[in-house]
Amino acid sequence: MLTLHHLNDSRSQRIIWLLEELGAPYDLKTYQRDAQTRLAPPELDAVHPLGKSPVIVDGDVTIAESAAVVDYIIRRYGKGAMRPAEGTTEYEAYLEWLHYAEGSAMLPLMLNLYVSRLKEAGAPLQPRIDSEMARHLGYADRALKGRAFFVGDNLTGADIQMSFVAEVAGSFNRLKAYPDLAAWIGRMHARPAFQRSVEKGGAYRLAK
Repeated sequence: MLTLHHLNDSRSQRIIWLLEELGAPYDLKTYQRDAQTRLAPPELDAVHPLGKSPVIVDGDVTIAESAAVVDYIIRRYGKGAMRPAEGTTEYEAYLEWLHYAEGSAMLPLMLNLYVSRLKEAGAPLQPRIDSEMARHLGYADRALKGRAFFVGDNLTGADIQMSFVAEVAGSFNRLKAYPDLAAWIGRMHARPAFQRSVEKGGAYRLAK
């Protein structure tokens, strides 16, 4: 059985959501961040050298990168669901969103998190970070104009991946300027599988 190593307030929450959407069998092992440092506990180092989450272990397979985890689970357990057919233009768009979430969109959001902790020392960097956050959140918002999902007419792994972008942006109170993105994450929150994932993995309490 697939085992998901889940860290609270982390990207692994969306993997619980994915597994719940698919109805795939899995074992959940949970870990808690240090209350002071917010770092993952050393026990995760024994699972994967990076000591990060999500990590899945499925037989001889161990994967730690979010997009690779989403792709593997959908290919292995999706039975054709939650991704467009290969060879279609929608499939190429799906792959782009799958990798865009962490490859581009999360960078300014994470910079905002770390630089904000520097207070006055980080002030010179803030205008550029704000500009980049606006660029990426605006891009995602425009992509959702008149659409229920990022790709096609049904939930895909692209929505799973992009959810953490919206969660972090919301923790910074940045979603008000992006109504389509805000409405989309609201619809995701209303899904029964998402609500089950919160019950099992805990609600986000992202540091502001």
